[in-house]
Amino acid sequence: MDGPMTVAETTTAPTTATTPDRDASGASRPAVPAIELAGLVKRFGEVEAVAGVDLAVPPGAFLVLLGPSGCGKTTILRMLAGLETPSAGEIRFGGRVVASGARGLVLPPGRRDAGLVFQSYALWPHMTVAANIEWPLKVARCPRDERRARVAEVLDLLGIGDLAARYPGEISGGQQQRVAIARTIGPRPSVLLFDEPLSNLDAKLRVEMRTELLRVHRVTGATSVYVTHDQVEAMTMASHVAVMRHGRVEQFGSPMDLLERPASPFVAGFVGTPPANLIEVEVRDGVLAWGSVVLGIAPPGASGQRLAMYRPERLTLHEGAGPHRLAAELTEATPLAGRFMVTCRLDGARINAVVDRLPLILPGAPIHIELPQEPDALFDVSPATDSRSAD
Repeated sequence: MDGPMTVAETTTAPTTATTPDRDASGASRPAVPAIELAGLVKRFGEVEAVAGVDLAVPPGAFLVLLGPSGCGKTTILRMLAGLETPSAGEIRFGGRVVASGARGLVLPPGRRDAGLVFQSYALWPHMTVAANIEWPLKVARCPRDERRARVAEVLDLLGIGDLAARYPGEISGGQQQRVAIARTIGPRPSVLLFDEPLSNLDAKLRVEMRTELLRVHRVTGATSVYVTHDQVEAMTMASHVAVMRHGRVEQFGSPMDLLERPASPFVAGFVGTPPANLIEVEVRDGVLAWGSVVLGIAPPGASGQRLAMYRPERLTLHEGAGPHRLAAELTEATPLAGRFMVTCRLDGARINAVVDRLPLILPGAPIHIELPQEPDALFDVSPATDSRSAD
């Protein structure tokens, strides 16, 4: 009986992270990207799940594909693993083409030097923990002594040496996930792929496993691609984030790039804890207005209907009305790292404010939101980018 394809067939020799070399003149050249997606497309019948994605991931990066359900992130991961064939475009690992839609080239999973950690763990129930980890090394025809040494090494790395003789049904979900990770890194792949590996764990264990995954990433030196819809995971783990929507990359950059310079209202309203607030305003005579309320000064050149972005920590809450204040309804208040996240409802939209003190009113009571004189960003209003139509 064959093992899980993307784990058991990880057979090729490991590759080292590429470093910049030099040209004939002695000038350094940038490293070849560990992973490149060029015009990547995947169609399922009439549905275009991935719609022309271009990405270049440097060696040793921890890339998170982030987005709501149905945005194409898992489909990309499956194409990276060799479980799906691109309809168009190319995938390259270290400059080597592993899949090409135009050329009909698809390198089998076992020849990609990549390992996949499944969301459901996919452990063999009839094999012990040690045997599960040893299986892909057997498939790779690794000598017995080397296999045993490597199994002991990864058991120790993941802190599960005392579980070696147990079966998957005899250990917890968190322990099973550690075994799945140990099995994947056993053959020393240069690319690690994670398909929402923490979604089945409770909140406390997810936090612990995030730390474990980052430690494994550092120790192995592999380039990692991690799929999630949880932006907290993305912001805490990633060196690079690709925010996806409707099969396209809405923005690609570091977590701080996304937080400080969101490229679209969707990114602004999706990333952050809590995310930024977006309020549709009208530019009139150099000011921003919401109905009859003047909110502040409009940036030079702005006109018409716009989406104004306000970060939650810049909002203030008041029990009474006043200039530049919007009447809303308090819906809930949540402790957040020594402060409070207060959620209000404004004309059907959720508005979040992070404040030092809770207002002395109960949920359902009226409250007034005061905005800063200038928004943090101003976006065009269009159906393609309006975050309110997000999945």
